[in-house]
Amino acid sequence: MNTGPIVRVFRISWLLMLLVAVGMLSAILTMQFAIHGAEVQVPALKGMTTADARSVAAGLGLNLDVDNRYYSSDVAAGHILTQSPAAGTVVRREWRVRVAESLGPQKVDVPDTVGANERVADLELRRAGLEVGETARLPYGSAAEGTVLAQDPPPHAQGIEQPSVNLLVAVPDDETPDGYVMPDLTGWQFASAEAALKKVGIKTAAPSFVNVPVAPVGSGDAPPKLPLRPGQVLSQSPSSGTRVDQSTVVKLTVVR
Repeated sequence: MNTGPIVRVFRISWLLMLLVAVGMLSAILTMQFAIHGAEVQVPALKGMTTADARSVAAGLGLNLDVDNRYYSSDVAAGHILTQSPAAGTVVRREWRVRVAESLGPQKVDVPDTVGANERVADLELRRAGLEVGETARLPYGSAAEGTVLAQDPPPHAQGIEQPSVNLLVAVPDDETPDGYVMPDLTGWQFASAEAALKKVGIKTAAPSFVNVPVAPVGSGDAPPKLPLRPGQVLSQSPSSGTRVDQSTVVKLTVVR
């Protein structure tokens, strides 16, 4: 029996299978190289100047966005304070890396705008190198429309983070307020704090209760410390001075 043709067919089939396998392996390797070639590690940008950070990011095919600026006593003005994603994160090319830039130490004095007209307040803030942040409006018949009723941070504040000041501005009594400045509720009784917030339509979450040890009575010339009463508010979120509206849910930590 002549087995030559059968052997040849078998060899040809084996070669074809080998070629197909090599082709598939090549395709897989090509895809892996393509995928990994489109990925880069985010570099460590903190401490660099913004110009250098932008150059480094561009060299890796990344986009740099400065989305915040803060005062800092540790990082020189014009240098990167924080970044997102963190250094070492693997991302695809063209990814946006968001950074915060340092303004250096706070050197501006926060002007007192309370009692001024909103436009005048805006000019005073800009003249001082600041800007208006959030503006909340409150129906208030005892002041002319557009009068600044409160500001955060307060006048002449030190250690502020951002170069912006939030304002609470008076509007006529018949207008619906679009927001409020969060008051400081620490020390209030929870029931009173909840009632004050409810009066302007702001909800409170179920309070978080904590046990607080009784403070020791003062010794020597130190004045005695008053004990904290059950139901007394210890902390709050959002913090005082924050702009809130009727979609905000306030969380209070209360003495058990």
